[in-house]
Amino acid sequence: MKRHISYNPFQHKDSMSSNSTADNLCAPGDQLCIVREHLQAVIIVPTLLLLLSLVSIVAVCFLRYCPERKRPPTTSSPRYHSSTYRHQQRHSHRNHLQGIDAPPGINPLEHEELPMSVQQVQQNVRPTLAAVPPTSTERRNGDFSQITALPLSFSVKCNNTYTLYRARKDSRAAILRVLKETANGREKQEFLDFAAFVSGLGPHPFLPELLGVVSVQPPLMMAVEELQHRDLLGYLWKCRQQGNSGSESSCEMTEKRIFTMAGQVASALEYLHSQRCIHGNVGSRSVLVGGDLTAKLWGFGSAYRRRTQAVSPGEVGDIEMRKWQAPEVLGGKVFSQSSDVWSFGILLYEMVTLGDPPFTEYRAAELLQYLQRGKHLKRPTTCSNSLYSIIRNCSHWRTEQRLSMSELIRTLQAGEKSANGRKVLKVAQPLDIEKYLREAGYGEAYNYTVL
Repeated sequence: MKRHISYNPFQHKDSMSSNSTADNLCAPGDQLCIVREHLQAVIIVPTLLLLLSLVSIVAVCFLRYCPERKRPPTTSSPRYHSSTYRHQQRHSHRNHLQGIDAPPGINPLEHEELPMSVQQVQQNVRPTLAAVPPTSTERRNGDFSQITALPLSFSVKCNNTYTLYRARKDSRAAILRVLKETANGREKQEFLDFAAFVSGLGPHPFLPELLGVVSVQPPLMMAVEELQHRDLLGYLWKCRQQGNSGSESSCEMTEKRIFTMAGQVASALEYLHSQRCIHGNVGSRSVLVGGDLTAKLWGFGSAYRRRTQAVSPGEVGDIEMRKWQAPEVLGGKVFSQSSDVWSFGILLYEMVTLGDPPFTEYRAAELLQYLQRGKHLKRPTTCSNSLYSIIRNCSHWRTEQRLSMSELIRTLQAGEKSANGRKVLKVAQPLDIEKYLREAGYGEAYNYTVL
């Protein structure tokens, strides 16, 4: 008689501890007991792991292929200064100017009164761009006192959108640029944009100090320090007139003084270039003179328009400054740092002639063709060899042959050490404003042709 032998897979060689445990708990041959003992390890746990894997795969697919929801940035503080978010909102066209549509640095949160801020830099002759906590420039209208209208002059023109005033702030003299009540929305936005542009340049010892901006309540205004002698062109004319009158002169423009003031302007210009800002309007009208004869570079309208507005290459915003512009700009090419160097050479010419315009023997419309023939500024009788050499090295036709800003500053510093600081410059010809306007190219029509 054959013996029937049954095979139990759960008891194979008792190789696993769980099987041994089940065998100890269950009677021999009790298959139902053995299955119950292995239910959790063999069925439930693998099933849960499989479900968890499926859920994870579904979640990954959802995050990968479903469109993301765009949520506005949230902050817990009113001083939110996300440059990325401001850049995204810059080109919107909502009506209010104090909300998220305001220019960079002005009120990035709607319904919050946040000040403009400027980046601080080291206060020395050649400042670095080391970042430190920003300084508030927001002011209230009541911060200014003794407000009087600023008399218009040759260098201060009437503007339809804003008015200039003289005022006091904390015992300091200030010039207020106040937006007129009749300004429309576009003019208000442009006013704030320019204030933000100037604020963003940051302080420098040879740039006029921005004393404050009123940007959250009308009338909108911008306050800049007032320098005692105002623009350099007017100061040079004053020196010329006093020299011709024979009276004791309070203007003592010496060659050493020219080197000193020119070095200050060059320092400011080098700083602007480090900020990727081409001035484009360098001339004596764009330089302000303090009571201690410190020179500070101003006239940022041209630089602001090129940075914020669509202008064609080489477009000159101020048509009356064409005799100060480099030949590549007159020919319709873009402004560059070397274009500022060219204009700086003409600034030196203005200083040594006590306010003469450049290229007096040619009309502005003829200037480009004159320069194309290799002509250049003639040496004034009051100009030394060292100073005229700098003028010539700033005025090469080829941009790469002109001095760089660092070379220009080193040359001016070296020239200052040996310059004559005792002989006061005098020009025999008295000031004739009508002749100046004519020779400077005011009111001409321009039709340049590049040969």
